[in-house]
Amino acid sequence: MQPPTADFIGLIILIALVFDFTNGFHDSANSISTVVSTKVLSPQRAVAFAAFFNFIAAFGFGVAVASTISKIVKIDFLETAIIPYVILGALVGAIGWNLTTWYFGLPTSSSHALIGAMTGAGLAAAGFGAIKWSTFSLVVTFMVLSPIIGFVMGFLFMAVVLRIASGIQRSTAEKHFKNLQLCSAAAYSFSHGTNDAQKTMGIITPLLFSIGYFGTSVDPNNLPVPFWVILIAHGAIAAGTLAGGWRIVKTMGFGITRLRPVDGFAAETSSAATIIGASAVGIPVSTTHIICSSIMGVGSTMGTGSVRWSLARSIVWAWVLTIPISALFGFVAFSAIRVLFIH
Repeated sequence: MQPPTADFIGLIILIALVFDFTNGFHDSANSISTVVSTKVLSPQRAVAFAAFFNFIAAFGFGVAVASTISKIVKIDFLETAIIPYVILGALVGAIGWNLTTWYFGLPTSSSHALIGAMTGAGLAAAGFGAIKWSTFSLVVTFMVLSPIIGFVMGFLFMAVVLRIASGIQRSTAEKHFKNLQLCSAAAYSFSHGTNDAQKTMGIITPLLFSIGYFGTSVDPNNLPVPFWVILIAHGAIAAGTLAGGWRIVKTMGFGITRLRPVDGFAAETSSAATIIGASAVGIPVSTTHIICSSIMGVGSTMGTGSVRWSLARSIVWAWVLTIPISALFGFVAFSAIRVLFIH
């Protein structure tokens, strides 16, 4: 098999950045829906605010998540020349699922779309032996646990905040929580960058390995992430956040439950704490799952009737289907690439 040309590798890196852009585009709602729905910021200011903190997260919590993502497919199991095509198949599958769910206004996980598509492309390329199932199992485990953690954190944090604020006049409390929500939105946007931008780094790094960028002495199971890759990944996700995903903003900011500034503050703060904790230990969680479940947890403190559980069920079904359907997308994409490009 002939190795891909430099132009082809450059094209795949560009597509990886397009995925990163669609991640920011798709997930901008996570960062701004609460501050927009509570009228703390205008939509235009909110996206600029979120994009800034998505970018400066490049200087935050290392690259542990990128390392995890790069190990889903065993690159030392694959023929070196085929690695770029597997990555291309994964990207095409993940972008396809992102655009599909964006069109229908469903706040699904770009992270799980990428993980599912990588798994599908790896299976199409070399069968079950190409997948590091322990890493895949870790992702699936936290796919289940992270929404539960987000819900519980949101409920408990909101209960504590309500207890502390119970003696404060309503108008005074609302003014303070509007100011505090700027801090919580910044923390959430920063946490989103620490976790989600790293997923694109985890795609580009093995691609660089496949063309000998790191030389021959590097361990393929412990690849370093170049600083320029960190910067362009955060730049792309910040640009996507600027573009905004308004269909999903409507679902999250107005559809799940009615939000006040105190609710937005509690949901964003509990989400940010959960995501930053996951980023620090290298777990690629879904920021979408966590903010949605935190909003549900916050809403539940006002009684179960305050949450639109029918909409919540639709969102959960989209979460459940993301990995298997994006895996199918990735499998089909690589199969088509094999026919078109691999001889």
